[in-house]
Amino acid sequence: MRVKCVICDGVEELDGSSPEAKRLRNRPIHTYMCAPCHERITRRTNERIATGKFRFLRSSRRIEGDFYS
Repeated sequence: MRVKCVICDGVEELDGSSPEAKRLRNRPIHTYMCAPCHERITRRTNERIATGKFRFLRSSRRIEGDFYS
């Protein structure tokens, strides 16, 4: 199954029987993000959390506690 990253527009090949491919086929609202883009966003988010000025809007306090501890 060919998929396109929503951020960098890179095209990759996924195994058609993988859980991720099935999720993308059955739920069109879900989008694909390649590994380098996912890692970059994770790294940048963790950098923002480390500044102490980052707040999660529209989330529960219990979840926020997991990030700030």
